[in-house]
Amino acid sequence: MTTAQRPTGAFVGASWSALLIGACTYLAGLWNATMQLNEKGYYLTLLLYGLFAAISLQKTVRDRSEGIAVTKLYAGLCWVSLISSVLLLSVGLWNATLAPSEKGFYAMSYLLSLFAVVAVQKNVRDLAAIPETMKPDPS
Repeated sequence: MTTAQRPTGAFVGASWSALLIGACTYLAGLWNATMQLNEKGYYLTLLLYGLFAAISLQKTVRDRSEGIAVTKLYAGLCWVSLISSVLLLSVGLWNATLAPSEKGFYAMSYLLSLFAVVAVQKNVRDLAAIPETMKPDPS
């Protein structure tokens, strides 16, 4: 097992900022959208599903790289979940009666959120892996 390096404060801040900007922008778009409530629920569920799938896949890949056992079934389900969430969003936006600029808005804020949640999860795990003796004293 390798020792994780401490991520810089700038990278941690940028990761959290990207996640908050992406997710909040996506949610603000849903809030202000003139679509039916069931459509809003579909897109909200896709955001939550995609974020969970991205975190699960990142954890699975990292576990394997660190020699922690991960079943092929679980790893496969993580990949299927992430790909499914992106495909479901793509199909939903393709068939939606939205302007092309709105479709691009949802796609970009969704993908930004997925990328950012992977970076946030990496930072959380890296910070948790730092030995207690290397952590700064809070006092």
